[in-house]
This record gives sequence, structure tokens and C-alpha cells, in this order.
Amino acid sequence: MGARRFEVINDITDVEPIAVGRSIRDLARLRKRYGAGRWRKMKGVATIRSANGRIRRAELHWYEAHGLGRKEIKRKRYLQES
Repeated sequence: MGARRFEVINDITDVEPIAVGRSIRDLARLRKRYGAGRWRKMKGVATIRSANGRIRRAELHWYEAHGLGRKEIKRKRYLQES
């Protein structure tokens, strides 16, 4: 996968699962690359710093499995600034 173009600068909040186990489309690839585990696709909100230095709130998606941690964090969309 390509390098992340952002840095998570605080805790991820509003975390919830999107898919678990066999309902994850990339399950075979995840198991082959990172190993077996109870894989979950998750989403949450965090403040991030983009490559250009801008700081914004964003919705993030990632995969995680117990004992393996978070993998492949992606920024899905920026959230409205209030």
C-alpha cells in the first residue's frame, strides 16, 4: 500500500465497526499479508495533519485484529469545521 499522506495527532473517537469477519471484502488479502485474526473494518473521527501541514478533523477507516493492531488507516472525508 502507498504511504499515508497524513498523521493522526490525537485519539480516534466515535469508533465503530463497519464490517466483521467474512463480511470484509479484503479478508483473504489481510490474512495473507498480516496473518490470521478476528479482523474488523472500523471507522472513527480524529484530528489529522496532512502532508502540507494543514490540521483538520476527518473520518478515518482502518482494519484491525486483536494482537495485530490497526492496519491501513485511510482518510475517507474531511468533516465540517464548526
